[in-house]
Amino acid sequence: MTSDPQLLIDGDLYAYQAAVVSEYEADWGDGCIVLSTNLDQAKEAFTLKMEGFKQALWSEDLAVIFSGRNNFRYSLTSTYKSNRKGTRKPLGYGALVDWIREQPEYKATSKDCLEADDYLGILSTKPRSAGTIPRIIVSGDKDMQTIPGQLFYQGELRTVTEDEAEAYWMIQTLTGDTTDGYKGCPGIGAVNAAKIVTKAGTRWENVRLAFLKAGLTEDDALLQARLARILRYEDWDATNQSPILWTPPITHGE
Repeated sequence: MTSDPQLLIDGDLYAYQAAVVSEYEADWGDGCIVLSTNLDQAKEAFTLKMEGFKQALWSEDLAVIFSGRNNFRYSLTSTYKSNRKGTRKPLGYGALVDWIREQPEYKATSKDCLEADDYLGILSTKPRSAGTIPRIIVSGDKDMQTIPGQLFYQGELRTVTEDEAEAYWMIQTLTGDTTDGYKGCPGIGAVNAAKIVTKAGTRWENVRLAFLKAGLTEDDALLQARLARILRYEDWDATNQSPILWTPPITHGE
């Protein structure tokens, strides 16, 4: 008998969406405009989303993953997500997350130093012994395409190969992510990045040379790669509960 796969849910994303759709603006007149929320509606919206995933993927086994408060990338650069400072979460978001954590069926969890993306990547790539259940990441975040394995993304279940994951990660390294506050390699957009990571030669070496050509250093390239890399099982020190920063292979005679 085959067990249901475990659905690893991006809790940050879907709790945020449920909270957003439950906000209401009311004009009380005399210049008084009030923003309010309906927490019961937010709970219902989240629950319906989870039920949809269970039906689409034929599984009742959910693990909802949230971000911790102390993202390790903050120690790598002061610009990481600095553009989000002062941006408010939707009303009721915190209360909704607390409620989700209280529901046993959601098995909600987080690690203090990890983003939800990283914990999803670590859990999904943990080596499976005989008889253990498969895992599927459920997320609308494009960054999850840097993780090899099963991914339910934009309503489609797909298998991300190791090569596809590596290529997408290197593209992210080159293009950067303005939303997350890291810049990538100046002057390189998605089209040129795809050409660089598919050209002959070692992928990292081609990326490194692109940064050097742009007048930057190998350390600049390494920082962008570390910021772009969503952690996998091999990037996590379970004993010390801390990330293992990626180190590139030596490919240029050092």
